[in-house]
Amino acid sequence: MPVILYDTTLRDGTQREGLSLSAEDKVRIACRLDALGIGCIEGGWPGSNPKDAEFFRRIARVPLQHTKIAAFGMTRHAGGSCADDANCRALVDAETPVVTLVGKSSTLHVDRVLRTTRDENLRMIAESVTHFKRMGKEVIFDAEHFFDGYRLDPGYALATLGAAADAGADWVVLCDTNGGALPTDVEARVWEVRDHITAPLGIHPHNDSGLALANALAAVEAGCVQVQGTINGYGERCGNLDLVQLIATLQLKLGYQVLPPECLRELRDAAHFVAAVANMTPDPHAPYVGRSAFAHKGGIHVAAVAELPESYQHVDPALVGNEMRVVVSELAGRRNVRLRAEALGVPAGEREGAVLQQIKDLEHAGYQFEAAEGSFEMLLRRSSASYQPPFEMIDYTVIVESRSGAVTARATVKLRVGEAVMLTTAEGAGPVNALDRAVREGLLPHYPQLADVRLVDYKVRIVDEHLGTAAKPRVVIESARGDERWSTVGCSENILEASWQALHDALELPLLRRGE
Repeated sequence: MPVILYDTTLRDGTQREGLSLSAEDKVRIACRLDALGIGCIEGGWPGSNPKDAEFFRRIARVPLQHTKIAAFGMTRHAGGSCADDANCRALVDAETPVVTLVGKSSTLHVDRVLRTTRDENLRMIAESVTHFKRMGKEVIFDAEHFFDGYRLDPGYALATLGAAADAGADWVVLCDTNGGALPTDVEARVWEVRDHITAPLGIHPHNDSGLALANALAAVEAGCVQVQGTINGYGERCGNLDLVQLIATLQLKLGYQVLPPECLRELRDAAHFVAAVANMTPDPHAPYVGRSAFAHKGGIHVAAVAELPESYQHVDPALVGNEMRVVVSELAGRRNVRLRAEALGVPAGEREGAVLQQIKDLEHAGYQFEAAEGSFEMLLRRSSASYQPPFEMIDYTVIVESRSGAVTARATVKLRVGEAVMLTTAEGAGPVNALDRAVREGLLPHYPQLADVRLVDYKVRIVDEHLGTAAKPRVVIESARGDERWSTVGCSENILEASWQALHDALELPLLRRGE
């Protein structure tokens, strides 16, 4: 049977530390999730901040194809009425077809947080649901802290669900707000709740115990037909249920209807789109959609997947829009080199063994090629008998000065391009920036196309940290030309030499790729 996906990235997801979305960001994400086929998107809490109110005004003007927008808020305040409650008025003003009301289902929170009577809390739930049902809204009741509340007082926790259901709630959602429930408990509670109420059930798990996905699957198997979570698992503390993982697992492993197959193939792109808008780095090891989710490094593994991909892959990566990758490292075999070289369009042929040995020797010296495919490609190209370097570095000098608290860097380089030898000097924000500028100043008259090459990231890691200041720095540079990106590596006891090695590969590779 179909499972309804309820996305709360725009509300619960933004509670992740370091994540912030503008109203425009939220509209863009909502449109992308609508295209993916998400059934309901929670836009925010209109009574809590102007940004969320602005989002609801903007999204009302956007024609959505698959999704309904929900506004989130809490039940009316104790001792008041819905008509006079500011939070309820804000939910009305949001003008969404769906209203999600959060209410307390734990006696601990009723007694110690709300500081009201348990009977009043039940009235708050029932009257709030009734208020919005009379307006023609689809009402979802989120039973906050349900699993913790059930452990304290099962009868009262169930009574809160009953109050919502009897008042006409379209959905009753069991929330593992603290993320401490176990899958066996979740399954048992869902079965028990089904014996007490007839309203459709949902699950809202958090990931504090690393069990959000397991708890969601247990809930669905026990009868929940709505699942609330966030894209990439964003959320407070350890995060929420990752809807990306849930979608793929339900559809590919358990046979539930979640998304159309053509939308499922958009899963990786959607996950990365949300990460980009949120200014978050995608987790390369995220199940299903991470860059390394179907990456193979060990020589035995690579030899197997070359013959039979499913021998080391639990699903076809293309089903979720991903792809198999072969990683080259000191653990690689000849097949790793062959497959990676073919993927790059630079077949190694009989040079496979020599290239592999060179990789092993360099990684023993501190290099790492799995994160620097550009340098691996340069090894392949330089191993060819027809290789001609487009330029050579003869020598360089870098001077860093600190005067009156101001630090400056100046680099002088001597380069050879064909028969021409040039000496150039440039200043930069730091020694590597100065070196980069000096090299470009010498190369641009000969290779003006390098003006389009940008250095977009620079990372340093210390190899053999126990050696202290004598340890080797490993430098990885990421470069880009338009949408094309590549990473290169250098390693030396001298960080400038390591930087030069990575920079050299970064500037030479785009010239060789275009045969320039």
